[in-house]
Amino acid sequence: MRDVLEVLEFPKVRALLAERAKTPLGKELALALAPLAREEAERRHQLTQEAQSYPYALPEAGTLRDAYQKALSGGKLSGPELLRAAQALEEAMALKAELLPLQNALSQVAEAIGDHHPFLGRVKKALDEEGAVKDEASPRLLQIRRELKPLRQEILDRLHALMDRHREAFQDRFVTLRRDRYCVPVKAGFAHKVPGILLDESESGATLFVEPLSVVKLNNRLQALRLQEEEEVNRILRELSERLAEDEGVPGTLKALALLDLVQAQAALARDLGLVRPRFGEGYALREAFHPLIQNPVRNSFALDEKTRLILISGPNMGGKTALLKTLGLAVLMAQSGLFVGARKALLAWPDRVYADIGDEQSLQENLSTFAGHLRRLKEMLEEATPHSLVLIDELGSGTDPEEGAALSQAILEALLERGVKGMVTTHLSPLKAFAQGREGIQNASMRFDLEALRPTYELVLGVPGRSYALAIARRLSLPEAVLKRAEALLPEGGRLETLLERLEAERLRLEEERRRLEGELARAEALRQGLEERERRHQEEREARLKALEEEVRERLLEVEAQLKAIREKAKTESKRDALRELMELRARYAKKTPPPPPPPGLAPGSPVEVPALGKRGRVVEVRGEEALVQVGPLKMSLKAKELRPLPQEEAPKPLLAKPRREVKEVDLRGLTVEEALLEVDQALEEARALGLTTLRLLHGKGTGALRQAIREALRRDKRVESFADAPPHEGGHGVTVAVLRSG
Repeated sequence: MRDVLEVLEFPKVRALLAERAKTPLGKELALALAPLAREEAERRHQLTQEAQSYPYALPEAGTLRDAYQKALSGGKLSGPELLRAAQALEEAMALKAELLPLQNALSQVAEAIGDHHPFLGRVKKALDEEGAVKDEASPRLLQIRRELKPLRQEILDRLHALMDRHREAFQDRFVTLRRDRYCVPVKAGFAHKVPGILLDESESGATLFVEPLSVVKLNNRLQALRLQEEEEVNRILRELSERLAEDEGVPGTLKALALLDLVQAQAALARDLGLVRPRFGEGYALREAFHPLIQNPVRNSFALDEKTRLILISGPNMGGKTALLKTLGLAVLMAQSGLFVGARKALLAWPDRVYADIGDEQSLQENLSTFAGHLRRLKEMLEEATPHSLVLIDELGSGTDPEEGAALSQAILEALLERGVKGMVTTHLSPLKAFAQGREGIQNASMRFDLEALRPTYELVLGVPGRSYALAIARRLSLPEAVLKRAEALLPEGGRLETLLERLEAERLRLEEERRRLEGELARAEALRQGLEERERRHQEEREARLKALEEEVRERLLEVEAQLKAIREKAKTESKRDALRELMELRARYAKKTPPPPPPPGLAPGSPVEVPALGKRGRVVEVRGEEALVQVGPLKMSLKAKELRPLPQEEAPKPLLAKPRREVKEVDLRGLTVEEALLEVDQALEEARALGLTTLRLLHGKGTGALRQAIREALRRDKRVESFADAPPHEGGHGVTVAVLRSG
């Protein structure tokens, strides 16, 4: 039997995954991907989800692995090879430092990246940015190169001096190398003027490359030093290669980088194909599932549980039945391999094995027919499948006589139901459709067919068996009606079932159309509801914006009033209290509620009691000055307009103002006032209380929302005239009254 991975096209998924891997290590893991243990599969799902939300750059892991394997086999790496390996290790350690703070599954993978500082430190000391061995790589190399440089310069100096002495003998004034020895270009006719060793000549023979005798010993010394340099450089490269081979952390680093590449490829595959992370449970429930290898696939929803363990799918050929079987099977294999699956939402069981009998496979070695090949696979299911297995059977009962095939297929379905397996089965046999109708544990389903367009829609319809559509298509193609009616009369029991199915489908289509209409109405109602909610949201936002602007305006006005009150208090300390009190009255009048001014009271006379409404206080007229009157309020005298005064009956006049008031708790009712008005009242009451020598002041603000209470207490906290404040006792007002204790003096 073909491997179930091949049957369900899992290698194609591997190939798509490998295309998205960025390193050879990741590609190899992708191409070898197979179902994992459940714990590891769920870990891969978590890694894929984290890789989707956190992209990261991967080092050249393939180059690192090649260099490491070469070093392990005893090979000597070149400087550039060592440098590239070191850069990959350095980038791997940087990736580890980047992922560890995330404290997630990616961090756990990154923890396997080793510490390669010893190797990196040695490479950095020994190689330059191009991979060449530095002078400082070893003391011996440094000494050799210190000798080489002046020796090389001495040779060049001697050769240039020789060319200057015999200019006529040289083709050009330059020094070159032949056979790794310094020489000069001599014209062929002047070789006698430059005695030495002939090393080479030009193609034309006009120029001879001669090593003058004066530099032969120097060239010999230079060659010996070069050999020593080469030997020391090779020794250093072998040492670095051995250090790489001895780095015990490299295998763990390579394994971690390969997995990080794989899960990043899985995240890219999920993003490109629209896959979703599956959940594992007791049954199968896929919402809008699709085959990830089909372009523009139709999405279908279905479920397998203890109530519906098998779904029997029928319908015309090429209607998508086989693709639906593969959709479920491939989803299970992908989930078990740590991949996301093709669906909008997926709940999958964890089957102990997936059995798939899909296609027309024949065993040529055993010379089995198509039907025998099916029976062989079905035999394995019947003998080995458990309640935790998933079976996928395509075209059950095909390849043999329909009556015998139907009987055998029904017996197989009954046996599978008894074993408690879950799965999907496709068929064309009408007796099986009748068997599944109303049978416990199995559900009929069909693939929808568009009879008008004569094409399948690939949509799954649960609860309704499918039709062959032979007669319907024949009628649609206008075959003679007499022939069609004779065919209907010749139909056996199964054929009459097709007629019943036709009626059921017509009713289903009518109900589906009604459902679509109702869904449209519901969608319009939902759109209207959302529109109303959006309008309410905008109104709420506008209201909040207006309230915020109003609060800001009140805050600015409050600060302005506090500044004015502060200025008035300072003025009262340094100048006339009478002028300060007058300014206070003007300020209070400015912010007082706008009410029509009362008509000027007639008959004001010296000594008559009056009320000053602007201050809420009583006083006595001292002198009348035309439209103004000098009024004494407490210990203060002030000039007020007559219309600002209200005469009082003589019996309501207060006690003589010259008498010293007794100390008592004064009370100010602030209820119903705005914050600005209340603060003005509090400031004036504090000033008067100090003038009268009172020690406490009761401020009635009420409980309400607490805003007025908070504003008053904030003003008292900043006021230097107030020693402390607290709530009144519960029986005297509690939280609705604030008692302020005034500072003495």
